[in-house]
Amino acid sequence: MIAQVTQVLIAFGANLGDRGETIIAAQQALADAPGISEFEASPLHETIAMTIDGPDPDAPRYLNAVARATTTLSAHALLDIMQRIELDHGRVRDVRWGARTLDLDLILYGGRVIKDERLQVPHPRAHERDFVLSPWLALEPGAVLMGHGRVTDLLTRIGDTTQPLTAAIDPDQT
Repeated sequence: MIAQVTQVLIAFGANLGDRGETIIAAQQALADAPGISEFEASPLHETIAMTIDGPDPDAPRYLNAVARATTTLSAHALLDIMQRIELDHGRVRDVRWGARTLDLDLILYGGRVIKDERLQVPHPRAHERDFVLSPWLALEPGAVLMGHGRVTDLLTRIGDTTQPLTAAIDPDQT
């Protein structure tokens, strides 16, 4: 039986420790994971911290990026790998939307809609997060967020507060 290949979009964020080094290491770990191929990362973008109460200019700033890849893994198997990578980088889940060493979110899993106790795809808030949309647009100028429309239109609507930095992983090195 031939494994089904699915296109995925994953968001990366960190605002504690060596943010850039952590994101690059996490991207490399994901790119090297069995069942992942054609990994390509966006440039890093710096953003203000978003808390459950809204933007917090006093909190450490985030670095964010997205990556697209293909996978033969199920959505939940991919989520398991992503959560292991978070733990490997010191992720602690004690405060919702709190500061973190690493956060990985599965934004899209092919054209599938998944909603269960562990996972919701498409990501329910991706359409309102410039720190997802802006790096995604840099990676894929014609991107469309399933159920919400063109990423460029979404970003125009909400505004872009991110500051682009440098590319995270060179796809030619994976």
